[in-house]
Amino acid sequence: MIEYVSETGSTSSDLLQRLSAGDRLSEGYWLVADRQVEGRGRQGRDWFDGTGNFMGSTVVHPNAGNPPSQTLALVAGLALYEAVAWHVPDNAELQLKWPNDLMAGIAKVAGILLESQEDAIVIGIGVNLAFAPEVPGRKTAALPELGVAPDRNVFAEDLARSFATELARWRNVGLAPLLRRWGALAHPLGTRLTVNEPGENPIEGAFAGLSSDGSLQLRLASGEMRTIHAGEINLVG
Repeated sequence: MIEYVSETGSTSSDLLQRLSAGDRLSEGYWLVADRQVEGRGRQGRDWFDGTGNFMGSTVVHPNAGNPPSQTLALVAGLALYEAVAWHVPDNAELQLKWPNDLMAGIAKVAGILLESQEDAIVIGIGVNLAFAPEVPGRKTAALPELGVAPDRNVFAEDLARSFATELARWRNVGLAPLLRRWGALAHPLGTRLTVNEPGENPIEGAFAGLSSDGSLQLRLASGEMRTIHAGEINLVG
């Protein structure tokens, strides 16, 4: 089910509040807004309201037999890649960036934010369907620059369908196949990355794939392999 609203503060905040109030939102439910005025990204950043773009959130109720909940960012990334790929040319240079971005080359096209409410995970997704906001120090792109501008509601249906498929695979097949598929759609091994971990100095290294739990593997210039569990990741270049 997809519910559309003309304006809200944040689709994710709405779902978190409803869960907190005891509303048992079912998986497969999406809240999509034409405009949101209090959107936020990673590390508490304000997020451009994106009128004309896709802004939506859904909920997952993990159980004890599921892979780690933080790997839902990778599930969402795969679903997002598939939904966008249906609408852009093969030469659009789409690639996933750990843990939660979809890129066109070195420009960000879409982002994912996971937030928890007791035993539920709310997944918010924003996609530059119509135009790209200006973000200081970062390159952004919108789908029209890649050759297409899909209808927002059609895209919402595509994403909901793709996410349901990936979520079922995550539950029923396990994490290892998901990690292989994610790696095949990410920037190549050896890509230079900078990592800003919370409370640490920035480090730079080469992308060396994902660990068995979905963490980022970074090879430093010294040859040391560093496992990154959380942080702000940027492509060098």
